[in-house]
Amino acid sequence: MRHALEADHIAAVATLATRAKTPAECIRHGALWGVGHTVTLFLFGTVVLLVDSVMPSRLAAWLELAVGVMLVILGLDVIWRLRRDRVHIHQHEHGDGTRHLHLHAHAGEPSHGAHEHSHERVSVLRALAIGLVHGMAGSAALILLTLERTPSAAVGMVYMLLFGLGSILGMTLLSVVIAIPFRFSVRGLTRFRDGLQWTVGLATFALGCATVYASSLSALWY
Repeated sequence: MRHALEADHIAAVATLATRAKTPAECIRHGALWGVGHTVTLFLFGTVVLLVDSVMPSRLAAWLELAVGVMLVILGLDVIWRLRRDRVHIHQHEHGDGTRHLHLHAHAGEPSHGAHEHSHERVSVLRALAIGLVHGMAGSAALILLTLERTPSAAVGMVYMLLFGLGSILGMTLLSVVIAIPFRFSVRGLTRFRDGLQWTVGLATFALGCATVYASSLSALWY
């Protein structure tokens, strides 16, 4: 669960939250990140344990570089969407009386008039893909720890599975916290949301640049 709270993990899931239109979507993003993270972590770790080897330091550095590039792209994506769209939040009510918050953008529209919108189903592929990349990059340190402390490959695989389940739970709980503003804000928070998204975008971009720099040095050094 603590592993889920690392800076690059929070940054990645926060960028996913900027696309979520409901608290449920935000929470689902976090859980799917955890699933993707666990899948690659378990697969990489199992292979290394079964062949009784250690992931090469150069490969680990290149995987970290991939995470850095991904964070740069995610941060730029948030910034680009904010620049492109004029975003606002309003409460939307369906014919059956169901109400929910709706995030809507008026890109290129001269006025805030009546509009139609479609509720697109959030793709699971984005959250899964981000989790998969993070799982690959995080596997090196975990595998080293597992090899040092477990008497057999079977125990090591159980260890990694429990670690993965903890990361899923941790990121899901974090996503619940991120989703709270969506639940309790109905109107008047456009500026607050924009400011929060700018913070997420810029922080993620900066963290990605720092990761790229550090991992590039490591890859070249090894």
